[in-house]
Amino acid sequence: MPRSKTLPAELDAEARQLVARLRRLKDCSELTLRQLATKTGYSAKSWERYLGGTSLPPREAVEALARITGTDPAPLLALHEIALDTRDCHRARPAAQQQDEQREREAEEETHPADPHSEPLATPDARTPPRATEPASARFPHLALTAGVAALAVALSAALLLALRLGHDEAPAAVTAPSRSAAASSPPSYTCRISRIDGRWSAGINKGRNTEIVYGATGADVAEAQCLLRRAGITPGGIDGMFGPLTLRAVKTFQQRAGLAVDGMLGPRSWKALRG
Repeated sequence: MPRSKTLPAELDAEARQLVARLRRLKDCSELTLRQLATKTGYSAKSWERYLGGTSLPPREAVEALARITGTDPAPLLALHEIALDTRDCHRARPAAQQQDEQREREAEEETHPADPHSEPLATPDARTPPRATEPASARFPHLALTAGVAALAVALSAALLLALRLGHDEAPAAVTAPSRSAAASSPPSYTCRISRIDGRWSAGINKGRNTEIVYGATGADVAEAQCLLRRAGITPGGIDGMFGPLTLRAVKTFQQRAGLAVDGMLGPRSWKALRG
């Protein structure tokens, strides 16, 4: 997705801000759309629509992009909620306008009865008082009241969502149950337990193996290397067990500092230097 591609003019300000944040994360991670599809479970075509502003991404896609780039998902999810609420409000407005137009037509029919030449008029009953019709001027306060109530509801919803977004900075994000598809595609989580065993550093994940791994590899060996890179003061992104662009950059940086061949591949010499 080229950075210079202009977002659609009809895109809401909230959705525009969310897409801009997602674009920055994608550009900083140097992931292609195909790599993004592989790591998140959403197709490259879907990401092209999400980052182009033609389709609002689902919540799970936003969480997946934050996870693979090592970013706190709370601010992104708050933006997503506001953009989703704004989109729903815009969709609800045409229905409310149609209801107001129907009320106007009914009031107009009551105010202006049918032409007496088109059908015979009924003889009025002296005992039945004539039905009072609503004057045309009485419709306008009703319409103004309806519009005012709708505007107040939108303002209260926006204020509530803004308060929730600000609350994410002070309180831990609420834990939500992931969908089945997200749970199936989520990689296992790893925890770094750095310790010194027989004079060698270990993260306690791959039982001290020095298996050769390259770009694109996944699993416990990658997570072990990510923990040891972080111990060495070089961030590989998240500890997710995926040898992606951020981990590749961290490996090359470490190899350069250690005076090794900078090939981005973790072989015996690189593992030996990592374990000290």
